[in-house]
Amino acid sequence: MRTLYFDCFSGISGDMVIGALIDAGADPVQMEEELKKLNMDEEYNLSWGKVVKNGITSTKFDVILTSKSDQTHEHSHSHEHEHSHGHSHSHDHEHRHGHSHSHEHGHRHGHSHSHEHGHSHEHEHSLGHEHNHSHVPHSHHGSRTYKQIVEAINEANFNESVANMSLAIFKKIGEAEGHIHGLPLEKVHFHEVGAVDSIIDIVGAAILIDQLGIESVQSSAIPTGSGHIHIDHGIYPVPAPATLEILKGVPIASNGIRSELATPTGAAIAAVLAGNFGSLPPMTVESIGYGAGTKTFENHPNVLRVIIGETQ
Repeated sequence: MRTLYFDCFSGISGDMVIGALIDAGADPVQMEEELKKLNMDEEYNLSWGKVVKNGITSTKFDVILTSKSDQTHEHSHSHEHEHSHGHSHSHDHEHRHGHSHSHEHGHRHGHSHSHEHGHSHEHEHSLGHEHNHSHVPHSHHGSRTYKQIVEAINEANFNESVANMSLAIFKKIGEAEGHIHGLPLEKVHFHEVGAVDSIIDIVGAAILIDQLGIESVQSSAIPTGSGHIHIDHGIYPVPAPATLEILKGVPIASNGIRSELATPTGAAIAAVLAGNFGSLPPMTVESIGYGAGTKTFENHPNVLRVIIGETQ
């Protein structure tokens, strides 16, 4: 059986999942084409390219919101961008963002994004910051409701496997957010996750997993990190409440790093797709991929490793 194993020694976020799958041989160009079915492609550009994290060559994947969204969004992130070195991305996008991200100083590419997402986690929602902005700008997607996201996925005519995976992951996040905020699922608004980048991370991951012909998914325990993060509602402990809610029933681990390692999106991808959590199963390994996160830690490569192979 063709099995995908998430080796989350440095946590997991949506952009790390996509970066790792591309690194393992998935086709990002086909994913980019499929994502156009969501009719949101004017709101973002995608970039991916090689970066080195503490000695490990990995793939950094970024969703760069376009000028339609930029005013606000780029903002903050300046922060981490991490120098991922430009090249990184394969594609020309540089420019694109470029500007937008002014912040990033110029060096357009590379980092540019990196950052943001990178922290993927962070960003992902968790850290509030990101989102806020990001999305705000466009009223339409400043805050997309759970119902709007479901409609967009259903109307996109993805194949059944991609649609089912995407819907199940969003439902997991929506239920967690609803539980924390005391709202029924249909009333949940995704500021953070509704953000275009989370939609792309989740649906993109589903497209690549389907494209790779994966029949079963397993994962290591999920290190969540520790410390505190700033999100829309204030300063919260790590793991953020939504992340912890999503990981109910999933083994979590500690690796002593004071940072947010698992974002809600990454946690939901693992929680929904993995049928089993534990050490690497006996398998004949066919391909390995490393997906870079945005943050860089002193003694620890901030990457997600995926291992794909045949299990009995």
